[in-house]
Amino acid sequence: MQMQMGRPTLTKGQARQFVLAHQGLRPPYGLAGKCGALQHIRRVGCIQFDPLDIVGRNPELVLQSRVSGFRPAMLQELLYDERQLLDGYDKMMAIYSVFDWPCFRRDRESAVRDLAAGAEAIKSILPKVRKDITERGPLSSTDLDYNERVRWPWGPARLSRAALESMYFCGELIIHHKVHTRRVYDFASCHLPQDLLSAPDPNASEKEYRDWRVLRRIGGIGLLWERSGDAWLGIPGVRSKERRESLERLLMQGKISEINVECIAPTLYMRTGDKDVLHAALRNEGPAPRAAILAPLDNLLWDRRLVAELFGFDYRWEVYKPAAQREYGYYVLPILYADRFVARFEPGRDKASGTVIIQNWWWEPGVSPSEEMRAALIDCFRRFLAYLGASDLRIDSRAEERGNLGWLQLE
Repeated sequence: MQMQMGRPTLTKGQARQFVLAHQGLRPPYGLAGKCGALQHIRRVGCIQFDPLDIVGRNPELVLQSRVSGFRPAMLQELLYDERQLLDGYDKMMAIYSVFDWPCFRRDRESAVRDLAAGAEAIKSILPKVRKDITERGPLSSTDLDYNERVRWPWGPARLSRAALESMYFCGELIIHHKVHTRRVYDFASCHLPQDLLSAPDPNASEKEYRDWRVLRRIGGIGLLWERSGDAWLGIPGVRSKERRESLERLLMQGKISEINVECIAPTLYMRTGDKDVLHAALRNEGPAPRAAILAPLDNLLWDRRLVAELFGFDYRWEVYKPAAQREYGYYVLPILYADRFVARFEPGRDKASGTVIIQNWWWEPGVSPSEEMRAALIDCFRRFLAYLGASDLRIDSRAEERGNLGWLQLE
């Protein structure tokens, strides 16, 4: 690490080492079990949720790549039994620590004002919905018979759904549990401690709140630039102008530091509190390289352009593209080895037989797998099957032909 104009200057390799260390991917599997899952989420602020379940949902895929022994049931316990985590909106739909509840008070109060200013049909049935939940316990929209169609941000919706989601956005309800992707709601007061529910917003002003959100988003990745992109989505009231102003204030307060990275023109920012991680990452050569299968909405991939600059890896999740426009496939996951993305594959799953399927495979340009890389990938897929509770790996002919994967045997 060198200094230039008073700022640390990193090589791209050093920047990758820091980001991977911040993300719990270097050294690999340094976290373990439920405590490790909770520790990681608290470090990065939130992990993104998506309802698609091909080989686990996005937050489960995030955690399996970092946490030794992680199983999906652990996340369910942290969310719905122990209430140490919450479903909420941060980086779009997300999961974050319950202790962040007071920090989002401003969003809940905004939702209350929006509800008061309109939506008469929704407001008119809220007393009935409260009575239903009080008498019947946690409920989903399918448990309520308010079938009128009303306007809703994601398109026309049943009144039952709109009412429950309104109460959820306002903080009156939380998600009690999910049945697949269906949300079942209950009163927040039944599950969260009163001192947390009544805690004041730690950000006294709108500017402080914006600064907190910007700082949190930088910490969600480790290094981030000011450039507009998907990494900044989901922060209300913060566009380019407000983002620049927040970065200036955070710099003056010493909460963030500017970082130069060789061959990357824009300045990058890191949380000043993460400098110990940076220095440790630069000192530590680490154990033998390991491989990891990453989630499609992994925090590391939030800013696709930054990933392309740092890692030379161009990744687009094509699940919502028409089939004819996809370069790779419907649901394709990246594979990291050491500090490089080396491949991507399209997974499938036969739950009846307990089989994970590699439907297709693409090596990155220039990658020729060494014996060491092959061993790491075998170990990686063993962990992946254990995470899913699967007993077998099958390689389809397309993947075998494209990837020459005859060596990928787990026995």
